[in-house]
Amino acid sequence: MKFKKIGLMLAVSALAITTVTGCGGNNNNSGNAAANQSQSQDGNQNQNQTASGDEIVDIEVWGTNIGYKPIEKGSKLYEFYKDKLGVGVIHPYVEWNGGTNYLNQLNLKIAANEMPDLFLPQQGLEDSLAKNGALADLTDLLPEYAPNLWNAIPQDMWDIVKANDPTGQGRIYYIPGMVDYGRYSAMIRQDWLDKLGLQMPTTQEEYVKVLEAFRDEDPNGNGQKDELATGGREQARWMDHLFAMYGVAMFEGYPDWDIYDGELTYSAVTPNMKASLEFMSKLYKEGLIDKESLLNTKDKWEGKITSDKVGNYFHWVESGYLPLENLFKNTGVKANFTVLPVQKVDGYEGFYTWKRFTPPAWVVKNNKDEKKLMATLKLLNNMYDKKVWKDLYLGVEGMHYTMKDGKATKLPDDKSTQENLILDPYSKISTLDFMMDLNKSTASEDRMWAIDQVNRNMEEAQKYAKVIAGDGMPASVYEGYPDINNRTLYVEYASKIILGQYPISKFDEFVEKWNKSGGEEVTKRAREWYAKVKK
Repeated sequence: MKFKKIGLMLAVSALAITTVTGCGGNNNNSGNAAANQSQSQDGNQNQNQTASGDEIVDIEVWGTNIGYKPIEKGSKLYEFYKDKLGVGVIHPYVEWNGGTNYLNQLNLKIAANEMPDLFLPQQGLEDSLAKNGALADLTDLLPEYAPNLWNAIPQDMWDIVKANDPTGQGRIYYIPGMVDYGRYSAMIRQDWLDKLGLQMPTTQEEYVKVLEAFRDEDPNGNGQKDELATGGREQARWMDHLFAMYGVAMFEGYPDWDIYDGELTYSAVTPNMKASLEFMSKLYKEGLIDKESLLNTKDKWEGKITSDKVGNYFHWVESGYLPLENLFKNTGVKANFTVLPVQKVDGYEGFYTWKRFTPPAWVVKNNKDEKKLMATLKLLNNMYDKKVWKDLYLGVEGMHYTMKDGKATKLPDDKSTQENLILDPYSKISTLDFMMDLNKSTASEDRMWAIDQVNRNMEEAQKYAKVIAGDGMPASVYEGYPDINNRTLYVEYASKIILGQYPISKFDEFVEKWNKSGGEEVTKRAREWYAKVKK
């Protein structure tokens, strides 16, 4: 098979990238590594080929691995990917550790001229690699050789990727992740509302009355005043519903960028934020927010939810089966969580933040080995074919899932035996219909009560989701201002205002300090980026 224009597209890398050596001591000689293909009936099947006669080329793929086994040549998952996608996937184990160790190891590989063929970039690494010529320019390659991927992402998102090109040439050097639906919502105990004879609140005033009832009227029925009406986690995170009613762009507790007074503005420094913090300080003073909210770790807050004590929390809707099942396991209570509407507050347009862009999902090595490059593009094209998504989700039968009564059911996590399912396009380009179908079609009967709730809530959450204007903005706008990016000043002032240690008047001091410490420059860059995107 001949490929047009490839020679022109393979610029010499400034990092002098060489052919990558596979893991486990197996050398991938010039991309012609043999795949451990099952023998044909006559025993003469060439191991370098699939049954259709196509040559199998191995490529090295790096991404998130939180303790599962690597993918080695000839392993069960290697054979599965080879059969389903026509490419040999080698995936060495690299400790994730929140991305820190992964990035360190990736930088060592790059320095040794052994960059993986396809990998997840971290912390803006793709910008420097693109500037150095180390990444493949995908602008023309994807439409021609990976049309499934190209067509899965809307054109306006590709336009933003081009606007983010660090070389300034308007080219594509990374593949964005995409969430094609609103993923977040506040969840409220419908069974508690029913028990107390309360209607679903729709206004702030009604919401406060519900919180008071949760606090005072023993909805969990244990005879103790141990209920937590609502709350969140340390650094004022995962309380987005309390900001949402004031139209504050907030993403997992991180202030974000949206249009305020006609201009792209960081939500943390807006009057909307000031009003929401004032409201939260009142809730805290009245015991309507968990007093330990700003101390809660992830495990501690989730433990409270699953011990039948929390009436209202904020998180991913689609993962709602986890607290439901753990609460049932811990207490025997089959709770009923439902979506809390964004509460109406006079003078504000509320919403739950929806960001279609997730961090860059993949970058491709600017490979001088044409076979490796074309195998990488083939892998991208084949794995973004929705027909194989459920297979890629399920993985290897007996390792990742089992068949029972003709239905595939995922096996419990077992990091000692399961190889890492590194190719997960269904999560990198998430769609509502696919995720809901996946939930229902792979759950056992005894879990359907929780899955049905989750699917119902996923649909309901779409009513309140809004894509913010800052969606897709590159991290480079924060370059030189790490404290702005890390929200250092915001966390200090927001926490102290909520706790009542600072009066609300101190908010104006925060805004002034934020602007002087780099906020003005970051805002200038953000608005320049937005103007470029809107051209």
